[in-house]
Order: sequence, then C-alpha cells, then structure tokens
Amino acid sequence: MINKSLGSLGAKVALATSSDENHSAENIIDGNTKTFWMTTGMFPQEFIIRFAEPTQIATVTVDSYNVKHIKIEKNTSQRTTQFEFVTEKEFESTEGHLQSNAISLNGCNATHLRFIITSGYDHFISVHNVSLEN
Repeated sequence: MINKSLGSLGAKVALATSSDENHSAENIIDGNTKTFWMTTGMFPQEFIIRFAEPTQIATVTVDSYNVKHIKIEKNTSQRTTQFEFVTEKEFESTEGHLQSNAISLNGCNATHLRFIITSGYDHFISVHNVSLEN
C-alpha cells in the first residue's frame, strides 16, 4: 500500500535543519510534489519524520531536486535520540527534473525516520515528497 500523504496518516516532521516560511518542512509529507522544503545551502541537512505509531516500512520514496547522497536512520522509541543506520543511497543528477528514488528499507519497523542529506549537486536542494510502502 502506498501512502501519498504521510501527513494525513498522522505523521509529523519532528525536526528540520533548515527553515523557510515559504517552504516549510511540513511540505515533505503533504503528498504534493509541487510544494517542497528547501535547504539553506550547507551540508549535511536533515529532517526527521515521526509516525503516529510504530510503522513497518518496506520502501520509502524520496522526490527531490539536486540531492546527491542521503543516509536513512531509524528508531523505535518516542524520543528523537539514538538512531540506528538503515541504508544510504547516491542519487543521480537529473538536470532540472524531479528526482524520484525508491529506497528499500527491508520491512524495518520505525517510530522515527531520520534523513541525512550529506551532499547535493548544488548548494541548495529541495525535498518535495516522502512516501512509503509498507
């Protein structure tokens, strides 16, 4: 089952390292690829998505611009401390087109997912949507 809007399922963005009132981090989970969260131009950048309850995740899809490398970590507690590494992926440059990358999480169980963007193809990157398949 693919959830197009994590926000409608009670997920929240618990933390984002960049803030712009016109491009809020909540845009990541609104299910709309026309809205987005934009970074301030330095790396690493990160955001944490908190689920309303522990969630099993087979695959997470990240729609973005200019992301080069991303790490994903998880935890199963109610607090956003102590994460464990799940996977990492290098994204291909799409030269002005939206990147859409499906990343296998092998059915991991998580209360929080932390996305750490370690590098980009430009100084500024944007994340438009995160969806998951469970």
